[in-house]
Amino acid sequence: MFIVPENLIAGLMTRALAFDAVEAVFASMSMRVAYNFPVIREAIGHEDALYGFKGGFDRAGNVLGVKAGGYWPHNMERRQEINHQSSICLFDPNTGKLHGIVGGNLLTALRTAAASAVSIKYLARQDAKILGMVGAGHQSVFQLRAALEQRDFEKVIGWNRSPEKLERLSKVASDAGLEFEAVAIEDMQKADAIITITSSFAPSLMANHVSAGTHIACMGTDTKGKQEVAAAVFGNSSVFADEITQSVTIGEAQHAITQGIVEATDITEIGQVINGKHPGRRSDSEITLFDGTGVGLQDLAVASRVVELAVAQGLATEVAF
Repeated sequence: MFIVPENLIAGLMTRALAFDAVEAVFASMSMRVAYNFPVIREAIGHEDALYGFKGGFDRAGNVLGVKAGGYWPHNMERRQEINHQSSICLFDPNTGKLHGIVGGNLLTALRTAAASAVSIKYLARQDAKILGMVGAGHQSVFQLRAALEQRDFEKVIGWNRSPEKLERLSKVASDAGLEFEAVAIEDMQKADAIITITSSFAPSLMANHVSAGTHIACMGTDTKGKQEVAAAVFGNSSVFADEITQSVTIGEAQHAITQGIVEATDITEIGQVINGKHPGRRSDSEITLFDGTGVGLQDLAVASRVVELAVAQGLATEVAF
């Protein structure tokens, strides 16, 4: 059994590797050679934390495992630790034996950003020039860096409930040689692509904040009750998701489903677009929406790659278990 701790992840997993792993696993899911297990995610009644388990089996990649972790909202202010905490366990699909334990914090950030980047690659207009960011928390910088690699964006606009936090997005944009502008939420109308990455339980982005031809990647909702965009946005959009089951139960689509605005059959797996089974965007005026709920197979895909790299480079700790 191999251990790859959190402090080694940054030297092993790149944005490009994370993108390739996530894109491949979405394709495998759509071909039904990989599937996720039901998610457990609960408020534990301590430290206002949400904790849970995500897992699955990828027959194509020969990967089996589970990620355990969640969201501790007071970590940063009280302990100078990031709010999202997780670890990933990999098992040998042939024997069931524990194969690896991998630090999951940075991997979660990279795989989440990779998912929205995949959606931009396949669904955003080719001529998209202005990227809108809704939310400026820890995850937002990963989202922005990954998104900027998918189109020739010329400007980034950002909104956050606490505007002072937008400085971190401004720095990423500046490092990429792009203009950054802090805007009112209504000004998201200017964006050609929008990423929402908040932990909100009330919508910020309304239907009249989204212009024709926009691509929206909703990346923050992964729990019952969470909501980043008004349900009405779904009525104006062609909707895609990482996994439909999660999308309609714990993803952004849960509210549109409850209100009867869309049905599960109206949602397309992003893997169908990757595999060429669905055209994706059909016109430059179409609004496309990707509901990125975060599936366990994403975590397992990047963790498995990390173990391979760590073993090859002699960095993994091997333990008889």
